[in-house]
Amino acid sequence: MPTSRAPSRPGSATLAAALRALKRLQDKHHGVVESKDLSDEHRAVLTDTGFLRPVIKGWYICGNPADGDGDSTVWYASFWAFVSGYLGKRFGKRYCLNPEASLLLHTGNTTVPPQVTVVTKESGTTILKLPFGTSLLVYRDEKRVPKSRTEARGLQVWPVAEALCLVGPRFFASHPREAEIALAMVRDASELLTTLLAGKGLPTAAARLAGAMQFAQRDDDAQRIVKTFAQAGHSLKPNNPFELPEPSLRPGRERSPYVLRLRSMWAGWREEVVKRFPPPPGRTMDATVYLAQVDERYVADAYNSLSIEGYQVTDDLIARVARGDWNPDGNPEHQKTRDALAARGYFQAFQAVKASISRVFDGENSGRVVQRDHHDWYGELFGPAVSAGILQRHQLAGYRTGPIFIRNSMHTPVARDAILDSLETLFELLREEPEASVRAVLGHHLFVFIHPYFDGNGRIGRFLMNAMLASGGYPWTVIRVSRRAAYMSALEQASVHGDIRPLTRFIAEEMTQWSPRSDGA
Repeated sequence: MPTSRAPSRPGSATLAAALRALKRLQDKHHGVVESKDLSDEHRAVLTDTGFLRPVIKGWYICGNPADGDGDSTVWYASFWAFVSGYLGKRFGKRYCLNPEASLLLHTGNTTVPPQVTVVTKESGTTILKLPFGTSLLVYRDEKRVPKSRTEARGLQVWPVAEALCLVGPRFFASHPREAEIALAMVRDASELLTTLLAGKGLPTAAARLAGAMQFAQRDDDAQRIVKTFAQAGHSLKPNNPFELPEPSLRPGRERSPYVLRLRSMWAGWREEVVKRFPPPPGRTMDATVYLAQVDERYVADAYNSLSIEGYQVTDDLIARVARGDWNPDGNPEHQKTRDALAARGYFQAFQAVKASISRVFDGENSGRVVQRDHHDWYGELFGPAVSAGILQRHQLAGYRTGPIFIRNSMHTPVARDAILDSLETLFELLREEPEASVRAVLGHHLFVFIHPYFDGNGRIGRFLMNAMLASGGYPWTVIRVSRRAAYMSALEQASVHGDIRPLTRFIAEEMTQWSPRSDGA
């Protein structure tokens, strides 16, 4: 991608015509554009203004003119769409991702991989170097393009069971969560045996999968593989390819990769959180006393939380909002002020969260309270913007209805059609979890991992964190804007690299080291 763009001021009619042409291509090819798709004039105008960004010679993606130099957001957001569009336009359906990449897509992996391997029925071997250290390895091998391929995210891929039979032991060590999820998506050993027994058979892979099934506590499936191979004249000794001490998933009927991923993350991380987070003090004080302490942190919390999201707020604005000295209907200047609307919404949501905490202190299950009340928090957060006419009323209805992307993150939030199942699973985990520290750290992370709203996910996620901290008697915790980089890095480490330790340490540090007047609040 280019590191800089010279400013350009094309005529409005020229730019409008170019944008109309780009819109047609965006609807047809999901934002992936080939040079021949546009006239030279339109392509030059769109590139100069930042609406089009080059990826490789002759290929482009739709861009955002507001993105700064080196901003990776548009690339990570467009990665799979570009791969799908590029391969589709070059090879049609005469290709397939390799088994490893196929399993990453099938299991709902949300991280942009450094390299994707593609096998085609034509062309030679080539490595396409893509932006931000990513690449596409394409090579020809007709025998490795299966007839039974299926589709995931618009790409030709191996079916789950066949891909499991073909990946080597390294996949189980380097991607244990995806391997567990893929196994859980296989309903019966017969799905594996069809591939394992084909041709001359795959006894080494069969032994590996029998061992994997034993590890996953599916002994009947493991024995089925062993016995079937014995009947075919092969003696198998199950060989567990996992390097994990124990499975993170229990045998069950769940097949959604998104639900399985959340359960695996929770089970695999909770002991790390318990080990690294301070023990809960317990709800020893009266709710009135606790909420009075929460009120003392309102100004600092509002300043830092809103600043983390890029709003420009001041102590004076926050104080006026808290006093009620602010009226979007009576002050045209305030009505137009995005920051003021955000501050008012934050104040109203803060009061709603306090009411939720009060119910937790009254003995209600904290997971159930948050499941019911987070809709109210969201409504209060954006209600002023709706009243001011900046947002439409339907935007208070609920969760997002399309994709969303996190700036400069290699993590892509779950697909729209997986939001409800994912949130249902998260709230079930919150209801059943006995440790408040786990509810706070993992509840916060998994909420922003899902990213169910178009806006407000960070603020709602931090409200959820504090409601869960309150359930264990921990103090209301302010995440300081001065540590925003560390905060975002810790979230990225968990989402992309599967390491919850940095986020656990970060929240514990903010909880124990924060002082009321830090960060100018």
